Amino acid sequence: MIHKTCIIDKKAKISSTAKIGPYSVIGPNVEIGENVEIHSHVNISGNTKIGDTNKIFPFASIGNVPQDLKYKGEDTKLEIGKNNTIREYVTINPGTKGGGGLTKIGDGCLFMICSHIAHDCHVGNNVVIANNVPLGGHVTIENDVVIGGNSAVQQFVRIGKLAMIGGMTGVLHDVIPFGLSIGNRNYLQGLNLIGLRRKNYNNKNILGLSEAYKEIFLTKNLSENLTKLNGVFKENPLVKEVIDFITKDKKRSICTPFSKE
Repeated sequence: MIHKTCIIDKKAKISSTAKIGPYSVIGPNVEIGENVEIHSHVNISGNTKIGDTNKIFPFASIGNVPQDLKYKGEDTKLEIGKNNTIREYVTINPGTKGGGGLTKIGDGCLFMICSHIAHDCHVGNNVVIANNVPLGGHVTIENDVVIGGNSAVQQFVRIGKLAMIGGMTGVLHDVIPFGLSIGNRNYLQGLNLIGLRRKNYNNKNILGLSEAYKEIFLTKNLSENLTKLNGVFKENPLVKEVIDFITKDKKRSICTPFSKE
């Protein structure tokens, strides 16, 4: 059902099962999948592809030009997966030429009121971003991450799988998979043990990760700590994920337990 007050470009590709509420505006290069529910006063533009069964609430702005002074109108994209909930006043921008040309969001995410996904961000599956949280450009969020309300994530930051960010945290440093991070300038508070157990990870591997965590962050010299890490730890798949994350190419420093506040 499409409300009679909508303004929809004839070139837009919209599934017959989609619902679009009053006064929404849909641009020419937009694709909307099956059983998508778009409430009133939503603006969707740009080269934007929206997968099946998404729910988009009033006053969301999806696919409008990036807030990047380097952007000069180049042809870039925004792709949104399936089963996401995008609440009121959420803004999601497409990519830029300098950042790969694509902003991509996975499946099953919840973007709460007034959250912002900037250009060239890559957000995984089952991510929860709470109220008033902006992601700067080029941010990477892996699967099952939770970011608390009124936090802010600086550009180029990576947040690893199943990490949790406390409310009102300024995220300047990359957060390891399974990490808990808080603070005005974020530091590592420990591991998301509750999240690991809820995801039914092997208890032996969780205990091994807890022990390895102490060795990885024994001192501020992470590279040296990793070279001394017991080989048994490296066989643990959870530890391996953390090591791979730390050693991967990055533009930001790794968040550690050593507070910089």
